Amino acid sequence: QVHLVESGGGLVQAGGSLRLSCAASINIFRLNSMAWYRQAPGKERELVGGFTSGGTTNYADSVQGRFTVSRDIAKNTMDLQMDNLKAEDTAVYYCNADRLIGPVEGVKRFEYWGQGTQVTVSS
Repeated sequence: QVHLVESGGGLVQAGGSLRLSCAASINIFRLNSMAWYRQAPGKERELVGGFTSGGTTNYADSVQGRFTVSRDIAKNTMDLQMDNLKAEDTAVYYCNADRLIGPVEGVKRFEYWGQGTQVTVSS
């Protein structure tokens, strides 16, 4: 079992910045991928950005150029730096990760979620 704990949410004015952090209970090199998702009231959960299994980063078009993901291997954390925040960024932000366990011919994928942290941007 992998535990993910988010921190850093809060209330900020439009145009401001926040930094979220996700702490994993295991060495993050053992994870296949890590990403941030968000869910606004009445909307489906959507990908914000993260690291693919190949180690590259990807972002939703709506946050490209404003949000940046980073990892700290020593601390087993993944951060989300959010700049130039907009009211439409208001949501609960979730950390997500997955692991691939077992032989190639029978590998199983396990997915994990954090409890979420609220980000509210006032206009």
